[in-house]
Amino acid sequence: MAFKSGFISIIGRPNAGKSTLLNRITGEKISIVSPKPQTTRNVIRGVLNREDSQIIFIDTPGIHKGKGLLNEFMVKEAVSSLSDVDAVVLLVESEKPVSDDDRLVLEAVKGLKCPVILCLNKVDQVDKRQLLPLIDEYSKAYAFREIIPISALKGEGVELLLTTLTALMPEGPKYFPDDSVTDLPERFIVAEMVREKVFLYAREEVPYSVAVTVDKFTEKKDIISISATINVERESQKGIVIGKGGAMLKKIGSSARQEIEGLLGKKVFLELFVRVHKEWTKKPGALKDFGY
Repeated sequence: MAFKSGFISIIGRPNAGKSTLLNRITGEKISIVSPKPQTTRNVIRGVLNREDSQIIFIDTPGIHKGKGLLNEFMVKEAVSSLSDVDAVVLLVESEKPVSDDDRLVLEAVKGLKCPVILCLNKVDQVDKRQLLPLIDEYSKAYAFREIIPISALKGEGVELLLTTLTALMPEGPKYFPDDSVTDLPERFIVAEMVREKVFLYAREEVPYSVAVTVDKFTEKKDIISISATINVERESQKGIVIGKGGAMLKKIGSSARQEIEGLLGKKVFLELFVRVHKEWTKKPGALKDFGY
């Protein structure tokens, strides 16, 4: 049997479950997840290795009608991921009606030459009979190659999705070693895990004004020493991230450290700092410095 390989972009509106699906497929937490929308900012690549195939999945920021330079960057990242892929997975939330953001995503896939699979995510949260009107509406909007109900969180339907996608892949080489799950550098993943904890624990607008930079990453035989800075836009946000007596920063650091240790397989010493970088989300130079 010929070896198959290819690239697949996962797209959808914010909070559709794209990162959860990528983590489910790869078996590793390489893309951060939170209940808040627009958690993913960069394109994240995950690798699925099987005996007869290697598929590179591209998790993207949610496509939405957002304002500001950072939102503009995220939408451009998502749309640009659609070029030169072998298939697209369009993920929607099955318990929600079609929204304006969903229609934006549909516009983004129109004109694509590669097959597009519609995935109705979170089917574990709805009566299956509710899916029929949603399937009918999406079918009228676009000629999808397949429509597959799944639960990215629980794994329901994911194997059927992978079988369907593998059949669509062309014959090709291995692009990454067998033990690869992502092409992202460790520093990037560490920064994302810290940012995820800010999303989970900080309130209101703070998470959307945060960028994390890893200033030091020193690996020794038995321990990895990491120093990272949580960049915010205002002094008030700095106070929220640090918390009373440093409690919030300690909570963020402890939770992030445990996940980083699980990923890297070593004891980690994590030191966090908080710095104010005024209105960085509105400054092109600052966005570039922070990797956006």
